[in-house]
Formats: sequence, C-alpha cells, structure tokens
Amino acid sequence: MPSAERLTLPALYHQLAAHLGPSGWWPADTKLEILVGAILVQNTNWRNVDRSLTNLRAATAFDSHRLAALPQADLIALIRPSGFYQNKSRALIDLLAWLRQWDYDLSRPAALPPAQLRADLLDLRGIGAETADAMRLYVFDQPTFIADQYARRLFGWLGQPHTTYASLRRATRAVDDWALQDAQELHGLIDNFGKAIKHDTDFAASFLAGHQLIL
Repeated sequence: MPSAERLTLPALYHQLAAHLGPSGWWPADTKLEILVGAILVQNTNWRNVDRSLTNLRAATAFDSHRLAALPQADLIALIRPSGFYQNKSRALIDLLAWLRQWDYDLSRPAALPPAQLRADLLDLRGIGAETADAMRLYVFDQPTFIADQYARRLFGWLGQPHTTYASLRRATRAVDDWALQDAQELHGLIDNFGKAIKHDTDFAASFLAGHQLIL
C-alpha cells in the first residue's frame, strides 16, 4: 500500500488554491457588513443572512450611526430572516456600542495587539471564538486560522484530528505570521472544500485523498 503524501499547511493551501480557484470569501461590500454578517450567520445559512443584510442595507446603507440608532424592534424586523433574532439583535447592539468608543473607525481597534482585540471581542455578547477570529481576520486585518467545523473535519481526514476549536487553533498558530491575504484565502478555500466534500466517501474521491497533513 503506498504511503501517504505528506503536506505542510502552506502546501495544503496551494493544493486547495490550485484545484478550487479564488474563494471569493468573505462576501460583503464593507467591513461593517462583515461584522454584522459574522453575527447573523451563526446557526443559519448564508442565504438567510443575505436577506437580512439586504434589509439592513436598504434601511441604513450600512452607515454606522444609522445602524446604531435603530430601535431594537426595528432591528429585529430587519434581521428576522436570520433567525434567533432576539439574541442576534442584542449582540449587534452590544457590538455597535463597543464600536462607538472608537467613533466607528475600524482601524483603531485593528491597531490593538491581537490577543487584546480577541479578548475584547470575546467579552461582547454573542461573540465566541470562531466569530471573534473571523472578525479579526476579515475586518481588523489580523492573520489567524479559523478552526471551524469544516477545518476540523478536513484536518481529521488528513490525519490531524482535533475535537475542539481551541486545540486546532493552537496547532495552527503559524498562520498568525502569514500574509493577510493568504490567511483569508486559506479559510475561504477550506470552507468551500467543506461545502462540497461532506462525507468520507466524498473525501476518498477528492484531490486530497491519500495526503497527510504535517503541522
């Protein structure tokens, strides 16, 4: 039986890029939209989020001040397609209140040390580790690895099983030193692969079958 072909994380990235092409992720017109979308996408699919974002865009043009001025009842009506709208509306209100201290200038919190920014985001209602890291990567321009379910499933197939977000994130700290665009694209490619390759039989027929990841 032939031995598995060994891949480093950069080699995995290049394999994914070669076979899948540009990921096109994160889909949004502005960074504020990405922040809002990162909260709305929890426990739902992007089609529902897109409907909510369309509603918010029509109501506020994603102007920070107009968005922050929305009464909670109005906000709930606009984000209803995303579900869990009570919790998500409160999370958005808390996030916008946090941004107010920076006068909604996203470059200011982006200048915080990564560990401090991550801790500040995790202190906000409705923001867990995956959402905080997505915000840091796509909004605040801090390279990091997002150890979501797609990544954990793929890494398990590649001989690097990690049962928790924190465990895989620790194992992929090298991505913190990657170029921002490469770190962003790695996440997008992994998620696009995961949406297409869902089962063991799918993976066995994929271009990554027979590979082993070395971290």
